[in-house]
Amino acid sequence: MTSTSPTISRVRAAHARIAGLLDGFTDQQARADSALPGWSRGHVVTHLAELSRAFVRQAEYARAGRTIEIYDVGRPGRDAAIEAKAGRPAAELRTDLLDAQAALELAWRDLTDADWARPILYRDGVLLDTAFAKWRETEIHAADLDLGYRSADWPEELCDYLIDFLAPRLPEGVPLTVAAQGELTDVVAWLAGREPIGELTGSLPELGPWP
Repeated sequence: MTSTSPTISRVRAAHARIAGLLDGFTDQQARADSALPGWSRGHVVTHLAELSRAFVRQAEYARAGRTIEIYDVGRPGRDAAIEAKAGRPAAELRTDLLDAQAALELAWRDLTDADWARPILYRDGVLLDTAFAKWRETEIHAADLDLGYRSADWPEELCDYLIDFLAPRLPEGVPLTVAAQGELTDVVAWLAGREPIGELTGSLPELGPWP
């Protein structure tokens, strides 16, 4: 395996966690609100499936020495697709997500270190950036599903990574130690725009946009 294997292993573990959370997923659960304002659980599941397929495409094009936008329909088209598909039966939602996750793992299976370093249009980065993105998106949205997995359950290595990734949301000159104090998972949940489970103290400034 390549030097990226720890991140890929974490994505696979997150994929398995989502599959477990959706075991026995019912239509009633799919229609119920997620922890994200305006999104049902069906929206969250659909978003994760669409993202998996988008990252498959990033991998295929990168490996061929080409680049392509993550969604060729743009953000409005991406949002419309999620809205159109979110109301599907729970069993269909679950199958779609698991199939998309499996396709992504397959697309990544034989990539070399050189492949992971290939440029992509997503965030004007390299292909490895999609692995980190899939890790954070799957873990954060697993908690958003509100099916028993919470931000308090986020692993320490994810929290450490998210602190670095989300630090640009802090106002300039305000260190995180001044902005928020509390349990690590609660500080990270706040940085990610989620409701902390425990109490936070500190200045708790208004955060900037997602980086």
